[in-house]
Formats: sequence, C-alpha cells, structure tokens
Amino acid sequence: MHAPLPTADVTACDREPIHIPGAIQPHGLLLVASRDGTVVAGAGDLEGRLADPWMGQPLATLLGTTVELVGDDASAPLPVTVAGTSERFSATVHHSGEHVLVELEPTPAEGITPAATIAWLDATVHRFERAGDLQSLFDRAAIAFRQLTGFDRVMIYRFLDDDAGRVVAEDRDPALGSFLHHHFPASDIPRQARALYVRNRARAIPTIHYTPAPLRPDSFAGLDLSDVAVRSVSPIHLQYMANMGISASASISIVKDGMLWGLIACHHRTERLLPPDVRATAATLASGLARQIRAKEEAESYRERLRLRGVEDVVIPQLERDDLVRTFPAVKAELRQMLRADGLAMVVGDRVLADGTCPAAAFIAELAAWVRGRGGEPVVTHRLEALWPNALAERAHASGLLAVPMVDDGAVVLWFRAEQLQEVEWAGNPHKAAALKQGETLTPRASFESWTELVRGQSRRWTLEEVEAAHRLRRHFHDATQRLHVRRLNEALQRTLADKDALLGQKDVLMREVNHRVQNSLQLVGAFLRLQARAAGAGPVADQLTEAQARLSAVALVHRRLYRDDQVESIDVGRYVDELVADMKESLGADWAARIRVDAAPLLVPTDRAIDLGLILTELVINASKYAYDGAAGPLQITLDQFRSRLRLVVADEGRGKGSGEGFGSRMMNAMVERLSGEIAFEDNVPGLRVVLTAPIEELG
Repeated sequence: MHAPLPTADVTACDREPIHIPGAIQPHGLLLVASRDGTVVAGAGDLEGRLADPWMGQPLATLLGTTVELVGDDASAPLPVTVAGTSERFSATVHHSGEHVLVELEPTPAEGITPAATIAWLDATVHRFERAGDLQSLFDRAAIAFRQLTGFDRVMIYRFLDDDAGRVVAEDRDPALGSFLHHHFPASDIPRQARALYVRNRARAIPTIHYTPAPLRPDSFAGLDLSDVAVRSVSPIHLQYMANMGISASASISIVKDGMLWGLIACHHRTERLLPPDVRATAATLASGLARQIRAKEEAESYRERLRLRGVEDVVIPQLERDDLVRTFPAVKAELRQMLRADGLAMVVGDRVLADGTCPAAAFIAELAAWVRGRGGEPVVTHRLEALWPNALAERAHASGLLAVPMVDDGAVVLWFRAEQLQEVEWAGNPHKAAALKQGETLTPRASFESWTELVRGQSRRWTLEEVEAAHRLRRHFHDATQRLHVRRLNEALQRTLADKDALLGQKDVLMREVNHRVQNSLQLVGAFLRLQARAAGAGPVADQLTEAQARLSAVALVHRRLYRDDQVESIDVGRYVDELVADMKESLGADWAARIRVDAAPLLVPTDRAIDLGLILTELVINASKYAYDGAAGPLQITLDQFRSRLRLVVADEGRGKGSGEGFGSRMMNAMVERLSGEIAFEDNVPGLRVVLTAPIEELG
C-alpha cells in the first residue's frame, strides 16, 4: 500500500531548506561517521540490510574496506561494492562539516560493463557531433537519455532569460501526453533547487510513495545532506509529481560554463530505480551535451556575423559617395534586410525617409525625438510599448525597435519589427493563483493541462550579432559623415586648410592637455596619499591610505582607457581588468605578481559600471593579499566571463578561506554591489575562499 504524501506548504518555496531534510529515501542507507571513522549516526534500515549493531562501529568494519578520509572533496565513490545482509551496495563518500557521510544504494546483480558503457557513450557523443543544428541535437539527446534511463518520458528542458523553462525536445511512450514546446513558470523550480542542480548533476526519485527514513539519533536532523543522492525530497516536490501523474523521476543537469543551462527531466508512471552507475553515465553524457550546445551556439553566431559582414561590405562603400540623406534611397533595402527588419526609417530634422512596413510619419518623428532625448544611446527592444507607452497605438508595425542616433547631425536611423502574435503554450495556467480560506494549506498546482496564452506587443528579439552590426554601422555612418565634411571643406576652403589643420591640432593638444592635467591631478593625490602613509608609519592608518591609492588607481585607469578609446559610453572591461591587475601586481610586489592569474573575457560594459566593478575587484584583491595567506603571497585566480545578459567576476584564493568582512573597504564594496544591482557570494574554494559577483551588464530599467 502506498504511503500517503505529506502535506506541502508552498507559501515559502524559495526559502525551504531542502538541503537539510533530516531524512533519506528508504531505498538507500546512510552512515554518518566522525573524522576518526567511527559511525555516530545513520538512516534507513541499517539493522536489517547492513549490520546489527552498526552504531559505534568503525566504517571499515561495516563496509569491508578502508575509507580514505584525506581531503574535503565533495564526493568520492568507493571502488568496490559493499556486502549487505542479502544484497550488495555501491558506496559514495561525502564530507559535511566535521562528519563523513557514506551513502549506500542497492546495485543490480548484473550491470553494464565499463567497456560497454564507454563504447555507448562514444557512439552517442559522435551522434551529437553530427547533429546539423541545435534542434537536431536536442532531439537526439532526448532519444539517447531515454535509451539510457528507460523512463517513460524524457524531456530536454531549457531555462529562458526570465528563468521560466521550455521543453525543447521530448521522447516518450506514445501512451503519455506530450509536453513538447510547453512552458513552465520559474516558480516550478525554486532558486535553492537550481543551486543544488549545479552541485548535484544527477538526482533520482525511484518512487514518490515512500516514508522518509529519519536520521538517528534526532540530534543529527540538521545535518547538511546537499551532496547525498538519496536525500529525502521536499514534500512540495512529491506533491507536484503526484499532480503530474508520475510515480518516479530523475533530473540530470545541463551545466554550461558553470551555469545551469537546462535539465534532462525523466518521468515514469510506475516505480523505477536509477542505479548510481547509470546516473554517473547520464551526468557524463550531459557534460558532453553541454559542450556540443556551446559549440553549435558559437557556430551559429559565427555564421551570422559572416552574413552581416557581407552586407556591410556592400553598403559601406556606397556611404562614401554622398551624405546619408542622399545615399539612403540607394542602400535602404540592404540596410533593412541586413537586420531582418520589417521597416526602416531615417529622421533628419523634420524629414522622415522610410522603407518597408513602417508606422505613420508623425509617429516616427515623435519616436525619433524620444530616442534623441535618451542621451544619444541606441535603443534596442522587442517590447517597445514597455519602454514607451505611446507605441501601443502602432504595436502592429513597431513592437520591436532598434534605433541608432547619429552623433553628427542629429539624424536617427530606426529599424522596426512588426508585432509577432505568439501563442505560448504552458503546462497549466502560470498566472492562476490559489485562493486560500483561513486555515487551508497551499499546495502545488494540480493542473498541467495545456493552457495557451496569447502574447501581444512583442516582436522577434534582436540578436547580439544584429545589435553589434548596428553599432558598427553607427561608427561607419559617423566616419563617412566626417570624411564627407572634410572633403567638402577641402573643396570650399582650400585657402584656409592650414588654419583648419592648426585648429584640429590645437583641439588635439587641448584634449591631451586635459587628459594630462587630470592624470597629474590623480597622480598628485596618489603621491599625497603615499606621503601620508609614510608619515603615519606602519599601522592601520598607513594600510588604509595604501588601499585608497589602489582605489584611486582603478579610477585613473578608466580615465586613461577612455582617452585612448573611440567611445566614452562603454569600455572593454576585459582589457580594463587585465590592466588594473597589472597595476596591482606592481604595487603588491614580485611575489604576488608571480602568483596572480587572470582570465578575463572581452565584454563591453557602461563606463560607470566598469568603475564600480574595478573598485570591487581592487577591494577583493586587497582583502586576499591581507587575509588569505596571513600577509604572504599565494595563488590568486581572477576570472571574468558572461552568461546571457549578466557578467560574473570570480576572485578565488587557496588560503584560510575567510576575510575581514568589516571596515570601510567592505562597506564600500557592498555599496558598489548594490549600485550594480548585483549579488555577491562567498563560497568555500576547498581550500580557500571563492568570491563570486554576478551583475547585469546593463543597468536594469
């Protein structure tokens, strides 16, 4: 008889401590030992399935083999199976604080040989490589994972930018309904569960109808079981599965560049065990799938860049012939098709020139004035009415907008995309809230029937490659306009050429002088801080003044880069980080310089956000130099990369694993993180401290 499902309260799903359930799933066993190898707690039918007595026994006696307890790696499978009273178990060793955890799972009497597993993986990865595009890859992956696991339904589930999920591929028993192309709201997978999906790449629930086996004695109920595969599951999730009509499930994470890209979700109508060796094979195959996803995404991006460059090569020479107004009729079709827009318009003064399907001229003129009023920055959106409510009246023709204001003559070039009515198919109504009466308990949604939502006011999204092409066109427009002005001036003002050149030279000298004076002022302040530090002598005051010099250097470096670069709105933060770390190496000395490693990806970031990022990085390096190795030099890894629309800065050491967390520097750093609308996490680097800052690349609107 099935055990009844426990009542689930989902009023605080995101805060549920799912890593400390205090119990395990009863198909497995758990031993908890102290660092000397003595068993101090356990869970499951240890007396009937393993040994009686077990409490207080050495691990080696119960397992029949010595357990290596050196190091603090998250997980380490034992190379041999463990004999129980009537079955054999595979064993995995974990570390949780001061305790060693050994989880035992029953292993089939006859399993697939390692050689056969490797051969199957090799053949499957080769099929992945031969997939022509991403959709073909997803379809092949769904078939492969169902073949491996034997589940009734296997779905490839991809997370979207709003953290909702979409089923992009599916392989299933024809008797089951399909979730292909269905969307699932972000609330279906709480935030802490997503974090565990990155940490535990493969998890299985053989049956939802079980009675949790509690940790014994009760004093161990708060033990962290994050890495334990047989950890008991949240009652909310069990009810969720029951509402879907499934009895067993498995989840294999697709982790790309350290971030959770998606899941392989497996469902079964009856009880089904997924042995540890199959889970390990699935996790390995998922890693191969993630690499293929990345390779195919990069290949698609490369092909798109080639296409855009080809059109640019046709358009740009024509821009050299005359001003933009006269050139526009000759290149308007290529410009519109280049960015796959439905309409293209250019506004110069009170003139509106258009091509393709565009809104009314009066609307375009009003829209161009709004774009110019935003400070000269390009506007990129697939939901214009969300930024500019007046667009509601023309949503049919202008739901998407990519607008580029010219810096020379006030002209604005606008690409339009028409409204794309989108029917989003959800697995249940994501907007339907439960109405609770007093004393009732909120439970997971019970309906997963197809629910279609008509989304209006949106167009196809602009790709990163298209936005980059628009920025390049803006520079080409600017360059062509400048060259045209120079050519006309040369024709009309031949006799004043010397005066013009002199004025340009004076302008350049003035700019250099301004930069020189700013740099001198910053150097003067830096010198004053050094003198004050020297006068203060060794101690906290001198240390604080030295740290202030480092922060000043971060700001000065941004100014130098702005003077060298073509634009002041944004800065390549990857190059900025490289140069900033190079400066800090000089100040920290040769010992530190030899131990610091930097891996910074190229990434355009608004200048003010780059300054905040530089100050945070400076503060983290200062903290590491002071606390990680008690003032001595040691390894320090600095990484900067991008994931979707967010950047991630990681500073990791291998030292004591803690910093001061107090003082002006920490308060300033917290203020900078808040200004970036970011999040900062302090993680165990095993050994050492790993500080991870994630923040939007652009300021949140």
